[in-house]
Amino acid sequence: MCGIVGEIRFRGETKAHRVEDMLKALSPRGPDGKGIFSTKKVTFGHRRLSVIDLSSQGSQPMHDAKLGLTLIFNGCIYNYRKLRGELQGLGYEFFSTSDSEVILKAFHKWGEDCLKKLTGMFAFAVLERDSGDIFLARDRLGIKPLYFHHNDHGFWFASTLPALLKCDFVPTLVNPVALHQYMSFRTIVEDQTLFRYVYKLKAGHWMKISAEGETQIHAYWNLPVNSGPSDDSEVVWKERLKEALYTSIERRLEADVPVGVLLSGGLDSSLVVGMLDQLGQKDIHTFSIGFENIGEEEGDEFRYSDIIARQYATDHHKILTQHNTLLTHLEPCIAAMAEPMVSHDVIGFYLLSKEVSKYVKVVQSGQGADEVFGGYHWYPPMTEADENSAAKVYAQHYFSWAEEDLKQVLAPAYRDAAYGMDYVREYFSACKAELPIDKALHLDVASMVVDDPVKRLDNMSMAFGLEARVPFLDHDLVELASQIPYELKIKDGGKYLLKEVARDIIPHEVIDRPKGYFPVPALRNMRGPYLTLARHVFSKPHARQRGLFDMQYIDQMLDSPEDFRGPFGSKLWQVTLLEMWLTQHNIALSHG
Repeated sequence: MCGIVGEIRFRGETKAHRVEDMLKALSPRGPDGKGIFSTKKVTFGHRRLSVIDLSSQGSQPMHDAKLGLTLIFNGCIYNYRKLRGELQGLGYEFFSTSDSEVILKAFHKWGEDCLKKLTGMFAFAVLERDSGDIFLARDRLGIKPLYFHHNDHGFWFASTLPALLKCDFVPTLVNPVALHQYMSFRTIVEDQTLFRYVYKLKAGHWMKISAEGETQIHAYWNLPVNSGPSDDSEVVWKERLKEALYTSIERRLEADVPVGVLLSGGLDSSLVVGMLDQLGQKDIHTFSIGFENIGEEEGDEFRYSDIIARQYATDHHKILTQHNTLLTHLEPCIAAMAEPMVSHDVIGFYLLSKEVSKYVKVVQSGQGADEVFGGYHWYPPMTEADENSAAKVYAQHYFSWAEEDLKQVLAPAYRDAAYGMDYVREYFSACKAELPIDKALHLDVASMVVDDPVKRLDNMSMAFGLEARVPFLDHDLVELASQIPYELKIKDGGKYLLKEVARDIIPHEVIDRPKGYFPVPALRNMRGPYLTLARHVFSKPHARQRGLFDMQYIDQMLDSPEDFRGPFGSKLWQVTLLEMWLTQHNIALSHG
């Protein structure tokens, strides 16, 4: 797990200072080392977090003079030992024990087809010395990020958007599509960013840039659609799922350092701990965080995480956070966001990662299970929808803002569109699944999970040089889950089949508990000092002149924040967070 940046020039020569500036912004992602490789036309930069092959032989950029290849890589290849053996059998010699070098050799042997052999999370770039071409790739579920900008002068890329924006070639022209996505979905999806002409490489895609500036982008993996009714019994699906889960969790133990678990007290992370125990892992480091209560609203779920910690005798760490700690850490938390992130749990992951990084470098987490196994409240209504109503039903239950309200809060220049609804309609139309419920599950796994929970976890953990691994998003597991009948997912309140697997492993009190979310009452309510913060943010001249929102409507929200709460929390927090993110990163927007 690391941070990568690069500059490729089609006109003129590369300047090391641009890569240095971008690399500096990534220093928290790689506290163990820095490296730069440069030619007249290409400069690669790398920040290292040492997890596999802790020696200097594993440092990057990694150059293989014999093969004429140079690599920068962020992530972890879980099957690298197997691939290494295969490549050695084909005559390749290795100078390190790293997974990075395995990518180099695999790319030399198989070209872009090497991606089909890699099991893990990754974003990487390879320079081919002889041709001058660059090859970039991102893992199937987009667990590792990659942002880029391309114009006639060159191509720039980085692991985070703020790092990329350190380059003076990268524009900050408002992207109305992304603005609507942010307001509707609480995130920005697929290849979009808040800025026009600045993109993310999509999950499961590779990209080639020739020395002359010609580009190709290609999908090497797509999430399979549900193939229709299955004759297999529930017992058969349960055994398949259990086996796939054990495989996924065991894969994510691959490291030359200890691996812990972020234990929320929910089903997903508790099951990870239980399975690790059955795999023979003892004295597991587990970590939980909670917040002060507000009135009768509880701010922690320690009673559930304590059950698991006692059951498996883990080395358990509980972090109880006071309101003043939350408030003083909001700004650095926002500074760690590659893109604006609305969900209240983002500050929880930030504070948790800060503490966890004192003990371990790698953790497993339960992120993604709700999307993969049907745990959310908007799935049951989709079973009643038909082809014509599917997008509307999804929007009614998933969007933060109804279209009519969005037209009020946004500035007039951004009202004459419905980009969020258009995206869902187009996705459902293109998706080959027959049923609306399967279309919704497909959308959430292939798109929403990538740019919401996965991105939050990556950004907050890497703010402290902590590598977070997500076993519920193993691509083999996800492919299997895509074929499980939806009834076995959403039955009995959701994640039915996953719960049935868990009944053989962890205490029922955790399985049958009421569904919970990362509780952060202060941000959900926007009262007291948090309301004062929002008023302060929107009192600044640059905020009132930003041109994204109708300020009269913002003032209504500030006057009556309790009137602007939805199923996903405070809408006032959503607009405040966007303004704080732009301010924190000193971004001057342009319109047009």
